[in-house]
This record gives sequence, C-alpha cells and structure tokens, in this order.
Amino acid sequence: MLSTNRESPPPAAGRAAMKKELPDQFKDHRHVWVFIELERDQVHSVSFELLGEGRKLADKLGVQLAGVVLGPPGEATWFAIAEAFAYGADLAYIVEAPLLADYRNEPFTKALTDLVTNYKPEILLLGATTLGRDLAGSVATTLLTGLTADCTELDVDADGSLAATRPTFGGSLLCTIYTLNCRPQMATVRPRVMAMPPRGNNKIGRVIQHKVSMIEEEIVTKVLGFLSDGQSATANLAYADVVVAGGLGLGAVENVKLMKKLARTIGADYGCSRPLVQKGWMPADRQIGQTGKTIRPKLYIAAGISGAIQHRVGVEGADLILAINTDPNAPIFDFAHLGVVTDAIRLLPSLTELFTHRLSPHSRDKLAN
Repeated sequence: MLSTNRESPPPAAGRAAMKKELPDQFKDHRHVWVFIELERDQVHSVSFELLGEGRKLADKLGVQLAGVVLGPPGEATWFAIAEAFAYGADLAYIVEAPLLADYRNEPFTKALTDLVTNYKPEILLLGATTLGRDLAGSVATTLLTGLTADCTELDVDADGSLAATRPTFGGSLLCTIYTLNCRPQMATVRPRVMAMPPRGNNKIGRVIQHKVSMIEEEIVTKVLGFLSDGQSATANLAYADVVVAGGLGLGAVENVKLMKKLARTIGADYGCSRPLVQKGWMPADRQIGQTGKTIRPKLYIAAGISGAIQHRVGVEGADLILAINTDPNAPIFDFAHLGVVTDAIRLLPSLTELFTHRLSPHSRDKLAN
C-alpha cells in the first residue's frame, strides 16, 4: 500500500521575498543624485520636485543629496547649480561644455554615465519629461542597471533599497519595484507628481567639476536650428491652478461643451479621462491620469468620471477635488474632498450660471491665478 503521509515541500519563495546580495563592485555606491534638467537656459520645475523627494531619501539613508547639471559654459548653468542648493542639495556635480548647449542623447549620455562611473551614486532620479525619458533609458542601458519609469511614490525599505512604486496593467494596480543587484537604482517621475518643496536660502556649496570625454566630431546628431513651442496651442494642464474635466458620464460628445463652458466661466483649464480620448471626443493632450497628464491644481472638478486608479494617480495631488457622478459607489468618491451624486449634464449648466452671476471678470482672473 502506498503511503501518502509525506510532508509537503515548503512553498517556493516569491520574487517579492528575494533579497540578492549586492555584488562587491557596487557596495561603495553612496548618495542620492537628482538630474537637474536645464534646457535653453531654463531649469525644469520637475528637478526641484525631485530634490524634495531626494532630500527625504537621502535623510533616511544618512547620505548626501547631490544635484547634477550638464550644460554649456555660462551663467545659466551656474544658476541651475545655485537653484539646486536652494532646493536642498548638499553638493553639486557640473559638466560644462559647448557640446552640451542643446540636448542630444550621445553627449548627455556620455557625460552622465562618466559621472556615475567616477563618483558612484546609489540612487539617480530624473524627471519623466521628453528629455528625461530619453536620457534615463540610454543611461540605464549603458550602465546595465534597472530603471523604474513614471513612479508615483519613492521610498527606502528596511535594507536601504529604493522602493519605486508605479501603476501597472493599464493603471489597474500599483506595484513596487526594486533594483536588487545593480547600481545606481534609477527612477523617473513625471512633473507635478511630487509636491514642490519650499525654496530655501542655502548658499552655493561644494561643487565638483568634471569634463566630458567627447568631442563634437564624435557626435552623429547635429543641431540645425531651434523651433520654440512656446506659442503652441497644446494644453499645459500640469500647471493649471483650476481644472474642470469630464468623463463618460457626460453621455455624448455634444455635452463636452458644458464642461468647457464652465471652465471658461471660472478661468480654468479643461481635460478629460482616458475613455473620452479613446472615443475621439477630446485630443490626447487633454487626457488626465497615469497615461496622460499629472496635475496638482488648487481646485479640480471631475464631471462624470468614475475615478479608476490610473486617473486617481494623476489627480490626487490636487488641493480640493469636487466629484460629480450619478453612482454613489463610484471610486472617485473614495478620494474626492467633496462629492455630488447627480447627473453632471444637469449640474454643469447650473454651476456655470451660478458662477456667471457671482463672479466678475476680475474675480475669475483672481481665481485662475
């Protein structure tokens, strides 16, 4: 008779339970770095937002926070360094060269990877801008390290590893990703996901200068000219103080005008959830959420938006969220500050009329500012 009284083997440990031993060549990596994005003499505000998060990570690890600036010789490059110190950096790395005047992948990748190889940071953060996404991917590939893109939260776990959280599966789940056996641990964060830290009065501190080991003749890409998009009609939702947005609860494409009219009345910008873009009712540059724009307005009015997690991560930094939805169990009511259970296409015209009578043009301008 075959006995079945055998002990079952222990369950295999999941990937989340794994902790690989860091190779010896990475054990001397220290400090948190933030890439300060400087383009056409302007520092992108996401760099300051990342310095605020980097400060928290550096304090938890007991290490220094450094800003990294790549740019042409001149006042603008040194101004970027001074701003890095004002927003909390302990030291700064700078690479000045004429070939860094305009962003090109080759010299920027070479300069940043050389810095990392020489000075060995354990964490490197970049903004998930057009420039930052391009640079982060090529730097991570060159250094053979991990990169977690579009993070919504950064933290340090008990053993000092970077815990980078981002939405996955189309925004339906949040996952935390670790780079266990490579350094630096790299992550990108979109503008306005993290709060802007207060600007201090820190004077310029220790600056480490480094030369880029590349000459213009080695670079395939050439800059023929520069065309500014400053006059573009593309939406700039990420920096709007008041935003009105619509979702499928608007019912039909002709009802989108109700949302736009309210936005115009109160001096707001307007956007939408992903389904409206998929239906062709709104352009992609108006989409709000993990796969669209992340916003941090003072007031966000969501009309007929259910509030799925991919939308939530794009708006939960708002100071005040007013949700309008016919479904009292809609997920948006779980994180909205104020909620109205009603049909948005009935309430929007009433709100517009009310604000039209209550707000003078001067008041609308003041609200928008």
